Parts: sequence; structure tokens; C-alpha cells
Amino acid sequence: MAQLTYREAVSLSIAQCMRKDEKVVFLGEDVAAAGGVFKATVGLFDEFGANRVKDTPISEQAILGAAMGAAMAGLKPIAEIMFSDFLAVCWDLIANEIAKTRYMSDGQISLPLVVRTGNGAGSKFGAQHSQSLENWSMAVPGLKVVAPSNPKDVIGLMTSAVADPDPVIFYEHKSLYPMKEEVIDTNFTIPLGEANLLHKGNDACIISLGLMAQRSLEAAIVLKEKHNISVTVIDLRCLVPLDLQSIKREVKKSGIIFTVEENPRLCGWGAEISSIIVEQCFDQLKTPIIRITTPHIPIPSADILENNTIPSTELIIETLANKLKKI
Repeated sequence: MAQLTYREAVSLSIAQCMRKDEKVVFLGEDVAAAGGVFKATVGLFDEFGANRVKDTPISEQAILGAAMGAAMAGLKPIAEIMFSDFLAVCWDLIANEIAKTRYMSDGQISLPLVVRTGNGAGSKFGAQHSQSLENWSMAVPGLKVVAPSNPKDVIGLMTSAVADPDPVIFYEHKSLYPMKEEVIDTNFTIPLGEANLLHKGNDACIISLGLMAQRSLEAAIVLKEKHNISVTVIDLRCLVPLDLQSIKREVKKSGIIFTVEENPRLCGWGAEISSIIVEQCFDQLKTPIIRITTPHIPIPSADILENNTIPSTELIIETLANKLKKI
């Protein structure tokens, strides 16, 4: 048994995929000898060399254009976009080309392509380097959307993402890179679209993702110890495909649902999930669904402002405790 950080899990999972399949290649800005700006790809260049681990120019269009062409030619590229905010620079390639090629070619061309990117706030990088953008990808047909919340999930989900015949956007939360976890075995997969039950309870259910899954878990533990409130925490792990069965099961059990999402409130993924629950499980709800979100504002860079913008463990505790006391 060994402790593994989230960033180490990224490098390890990519290396395992590259060892198993020589068609897997990796490219991005400063990902080779430098090991990535977040040091999440250290060692890959030393093991696999310049033919399979390639530094690119500072051009998101070049990175994804090369990755798309490589996938069309039979390789299985993993491409890094350093910050998820920079997806905006190459969004045409993602939304209009990569996501639609299999459909527009009538299945003749598949794109087994993973785009991994550093996502989310918590590092005080400011409005252009701190956004949480999973909902952007969720809105584009043809993309699969993954956001692991811990080192084990990084390994299992990356393995499945690389093996998938469709393009996958793989969001790694920057604030989770230092997180450590005991990992016994690294040779496993987690199917895309299979949520994880982080905490079991009967009074209510929190649906969460990424960093917010960890904060929801922390909140659930405090709610039980200090307020005698028993809460289930679902870590979705994937937005596309979405584990609707796990969601429906928890709606049926407690009938009280909270979503905790780092996306800005307007058009966040929690709104879509709330819509699905109302359409399919309305008669099982005891109260309206409560969404805990980042306000619809740019992420500030000042410590105290950023800390008070994205949902905190304390906010989750306060919101649930106040709401459940009134029921």
C-alpha cells in the first residue's frame, strides 16, 4: 500500500495506458522534459521519449488539431490544454470538429481522443485561469465529460477514457493535485458514467463533482457529528454519460436533494440534473431542489474574495442544516 497524490495519479495512469498500448501518445505545452506546469506529467518523457511525448507550440489550436489528426490516423492521443479556461481558444475544434466527426462520417471515423485540462478555482489565479467549465462540455453532443475527485478515480477513469472510442474531456481540479490517498492496486478501471457513493445517509442527498465532492464529504461528516443530520453524498465522476440510476435511487430514498457545483449558477450542470429529477421523479420530492453554486460572476483573485465566491464546506453545512431544520 502506498500514498499517491492526485498529480502523481495523473502521470501514473497515463504511463500505464502508454505501456499497454503503443498507439497512445501524449502532447501538450511543456509536458515533456518540464513535466507540465502542474508537474502532473513528470517522468513520461524519460520513459517514452520524444516520439510519444511531444512538446507543442503555445497554441491550443495546434495541440488539438494535431491530436485530432493523430486520432483519425489510428493513434490514441492524450492532449493537454494547460488551463481549462484556454479551451475557449480552441473551442471550434472541440465543439464543431472533434465532437461531430463520428456522426458526420456516419461512424466511419472515430476519435479515441482524451483532452485533459487543469480546471477550477482555489489557487488564486484570477478570472482567466480559475473557471470551472464542465458545463461547457456537457452542452456539446458527442463529447464525454469526466471530472475525478480523488487519486483512485483519476487512475480508473483515465484508463477508461483512453480506451473509449469517443472524445473525452478530462477535467483535473487544480486544487486537488496535492491530495493524497492510499492506493493498493493501480491496475483497475472505473466505467464512464458510474457515480461513486462517498457517504451514506437517510435525511438528504448531496449531488456533487470534483473539488465540491470532497467538500460535500467534509460537510456530511460534520453534519452527522454536530447536527445529527445523516446525508448521502454522490460524486458523479462523469457528467456525460450521467449515472441517472444512482440519482433516482437517492431521490426515492430521502426526497431531499442538494446539488453542489463550482460552475457559475446560470446554466450550471446542477440545473440540468434538477430538471431531470423534476421530470422523472417529481412525486418523490419532499421539497424543491436546492442548488449551492458559485455566483454568476468572474472568479476574483484576492484570497478572501475567491474563498467567499466558490462554495465552501462551511456554506454547505450551513445551507443543509438551516434547510433541514425547517422540514
